[in-house]
Amino acid sequence: MPGADWGQWQTGRKGRSVPVTRWRSGGAALLRVLIVWAAGTATMVLLSLVLPDFHLQSADGDSLTRIGATAALGAGAFGLLNALVWPWLVRALLLVPALALGSLVFLLNGSLLWLALSAIPDGRGSAGPTTAVVVAAFMSVASSATSTFLAVRDPGAQGRRLRRMAGRRAARPGPARQSGVPGLVFLQLDGIGYRRLVDAIEGERPEMPTVAALCATTHRLTPWYTDWSSQTGAAQLAILHGSNEDVPAFRWYEKETDEVIVSNRPSSAAELQRRAVGRSGSPGLLAQDGASRGNLFTGGAGQAALVLSIAARRGRGQRSRAGYFAYFSDPAHAARTAASFLAELVREVGQAVRARLAKAGPRVSRGGLYPLIRAFATVVQRDVVTAAVIGDVLNGRTSVYADLVAYDEVAHHSGPDSRDTRQVLARLDRCVALIAQAIAHAPRPYHLVLLSDHGQSHGETFESAYGHTLEELVRIGCGRPVPRTHRRHETGAEARGAARVALHRPERPAQPPTVAPERTGRDRPPVVLASGNLGLISLPELPGRADRQTIERHCPALLRTLAEHPGIGFLLVHDARHGPVALGAGGSEHRLATGEIVGEDPLAPFGPRAAAVVRRAAGFPHAADIMVNSSVDPDTGEVHAFEDQIGCHGGLGGEQSRAFLMSPRVLSAPEGDLSGAEAVHRVLRQWQHETRPGPGADAVPASRAAR
Repeated sequence: MPGADWGQWQTGRKGRSVPVTRWRSGGAALLRVLIVWAAGTATMVLLSLVLPDFHLQSADGDSLTRIGATAALGAGAFGLLNALVWPWLVRALLLVPALALGSLVFLLNGSLLWLALSAIPDGRGSAGPTTAVVVAAFMSVASSATSTFLAVRDPGAQGRRLRRMAGRRAARPGPARQSGVPGLVFLQLDGIGYRRLVDAIEGERPEMPTVAALCATTHRLTPWYTDWSSQTGAAQLAILHGSNEDVPAFRWYEKETDEVIVSNRPSSAAELQRRAVGRSGSPGLLAQDGASRGNLFTGGAGQAALVLSIAARRGRGQRSRAGYFAYFSDPAHAARTAASFLAELVREVGQAVRARLAKAGPRVSRGGLYPLIRAFATVVQRDVVTAAVIGDVLNGRTSVYADLVAYDEVAHHSGPDSRDTRQVLARLDRCVALIAQAIAHAPRPYHLVLLSDHGQSHGETFESAYGHTLEELVRIGCGRPVPRTHRRHETGAEARGAARVALHRPERPAQPPTVAPERTGRDRPPVVLASGNLGLISLPELPGRADRQTIERHCPALLRTLAEHPGIGFLLVHDARHGPVALGAGGSEHRLATGEIVGEDPLAPFGPRAAAVVRRAAGFPHAADIMVNSSVDPDTGEVHAFEDQIGCHGGLGGEQSRAFLMSPRVLSAPEGDLSGAEAVHRVLRQWQHETRPGPGADAVPASRAAR
C-alpha cells in the first residue's frame, strides 16, 4: 500500500472521519498489490513446470495447492527484497560503467530470487544460478506488465507507474514547482526534417499519430532553416547557449593547436560549450531550474544526465551517466530493454540482408559496430532519456531539453525515407505519448515543444558515385601519391559518442587524419575532413588561413581539380582582393563581400539563403583553407556525402537545411522566417519569458496553459 494511503488510514484511526473515497483508494491499492502478487506467483509456477532446474516442491512431490503456496511465499519474499534491498544495491554500483549495470541487474536480481527461494521452509524452493537469473527476469517483467495493465484506467496508479519508470528515487516537488506557473519541455527529435515530419503526420493512418493529433489540435508547425553547418553540434550549441559562432562543421582542424575538434567527443564538447558561454555571456537556456538530457551540451542546467560535455564530471546533478542508473534501478526496465536491444539487433541484420539481396540502392556498409550502435540509439538511449524527462516533469522542473537520436542514426545508413526509419518514427511517437501522459500527472502545467536540429538529405556517397574519396581527389590535385587503401573514419553520428560515454570508454585522441610518417617532416599532406556533404581541406604547411593566391602557388592544380569535379557544387576560399569567394565549374565565382557574380552563380542550385549562410561561415576564424560542398540535384535534392552515409547532413542541398519547430498555439508565434539556430534560441527564450511572471513578462495563465 502506498505511503500516502497508509498515512490517511492512520489519521482515520485517531477518530477523525475518513472519506469513503480514501477507503476505496486504499482498498484499490491493496487489490492491485494482491493482483501483482498473484501474477508473480502464477509466473513462478509456470516457470517451475518449464525449466528443469527450477523446483518448488520437495523431493517426494507436492500437491498443486502446496506448490502454489510455495510459489506465493517465494514471490512475496522476492517482491519484498526488490522493494527493500534493490535500491541500496544500485547505489553501491554507481562507479560501474553505465551499460555494464544493465548486465549486472540480471545477476543481482537473480541473486535476490535465490535468497527468496532459500527463505521458503523445508527447502522446497531451489534453482541453479543461470535459472535464477531467467526466473527473476520473467517475474520482474510479469509484475511490471500487470501493474501497467491495472494502471490504464486509474489516474493515480498511472502516475505511480510513470514515477517508477523515471526511477524509484523521484523526488517530491517543492512548493516552488507546484505554483501553477507553466514549465517547458523541449523535445528534440534528432534529424527529422520539416518535410519528413509533414509526411509522417499526414494521411488517414499517420506514422506518428500522437504528433499528428497535437498538430491538428493544440500546436502549430513552423519550419526553420539551419546554418551552412547543418548538424547537431552547431544547431544544439546555438539553441542551448545562444551562439554557434566559429563552428564551421561537425569536425574541423585548428592549425594553432594541431588538433581536430569533433563535436561528439566529450573534451571537444566541453570546449565548445566554454567558448559559447564566453561569447553569449549567459550560462544557457536551462540555467533557471533546468534539466539537460541526452544532449551534447548542458545549456547551463543544474541537472544534467547523458550529456557529453560533462562526461568527465562527478559533481552532484552533473554526472553524465546518472540517467542510466535511475532507469536500470528497476529490474523490469533492464529485462525489457535487453529484450528490445536483442530484437533491434535481429531487425537490423534482417533489414541489411534484405537490402543486399534486393540490390536496393544506394547502400552503405552496415556491418562492424553499427548494429550495436543502432540498437543503443533506438532502444537504450531512447528509453533512458524518455524516462529521465518523465522524472523531470513529475518533479515539476521548470525547463527540460532532451534529444532523441534514434531516427538520425538509422537514417544515415538506411536513408531518410526508408521503411527502417518509418518504424523508428512510430516508436518515437510513443515516447512523445508517454511524456504527454507524464505532463497530465505533473504538479504544474507544461508546454510541450517539439523541434529538430536539422533534416536529412539522401543520395549516393561521393566515393560510390565517383570511385574515389574526397581525400584521394585532394591528393591528386596536390600531385601527391594516392594510397592503395584508404582508412575509414568514424562518421559524424551523436550516438557513437553517447555509447562510448555510457560504456565508460576512454576518449580517443583527436588527431589530424594524416599518415604519421609524413607528419614528421615539413612537407605535410593536406588535412581532409568530412561533415556529411561538407568537406574541409586545410594545408598545415601554410600558416593561418591560406588565401586563394597562396593555395594556387602551393598547389597550382588543386582548386581547379576540385571546382571542375561533377560531384562538387562549389568551394569557399578567401581571395586576397575580393574577400570570401565561392568558386564553381567553368571559372564561375560568387564574390560574397560584394555580391558580384562571374559566369553562372555556383550558389544558385542551393537556394536563396545560400549566399548569406556561406558568407557568415567565411568569417569564422577556424574556417578551413578550402570549404567544399557537394553538388545537389535540383529536381530530387540528392547530394553526395563525403562520409559513408546515404542519409546525410552537414552542408547545403536537399532537405538537410530545413528543420521543424512545433509549439503550442498559446505561445506567441515566431515572427518571419527562422533562419539559423541562434534565431531558434531567441524564440525559446521569448517563450520562457512569457511563461514566467515578473516585470515585463507576459505570463500565460495556468488555466490557459493546461488547456
